[in-house]
Amino acid sequence: MDKLKEKISKLKLDAEAWQEKHDSLADKVKELEQEKMEKDHQIQSLSRKNEVLEEQLEKTETELTGIKETADESTSLKTSNENYNKKIQTLEEEIEQSNDNLKKTTELLREADLKQEQANKKIISLESEKEDLEKKLEELEDKYNKAKAELETITSELDAL
Repeated sequence: MDKLKEKISKLKLDAEAWQEKHDSLADKVKELEQEKMEKDHQIQSLSRKNEVLEEQLEKTETELTGIKETADESTSLKTSNENYNKKIQTLEEEIEQSNDNLKKTTELLREADLKQEQANKKIISLESEKEDLEKKLEELEDKYNKAKAELETITSELDAL
């Protein structure tokens, strides 16, 4: 009788432990989903920044092309050429900066994609573990209910004696 009570107590403790682990993993899944959402927002932000930089680069290249054409047409005016050359140099530096920014943004985007993939894999793993734990919890609850019914049967039989 005491062994049966100890067994039931142990089953209750196991069930509570599994429930706590289940709750802990559910919280972890929520945190990872939040982190994934933040990474998605970061990716969107970086993608938009990338688009803006590409547009700036295209605009700057168009301006550079226009300035170079103008400089070629006005070779007779030395001062104009000097001014255009300075502007071309500035635009080329801006293009270099834009290219550098584009490379950095692209790298950040790749890193964010990698982190998102890792977070997705972790979420899938945790969800699988959660399902396994839920199955174990159900099994433990079934065992507990069977042991409880058996105890009640034994108790009623003992009472009948």
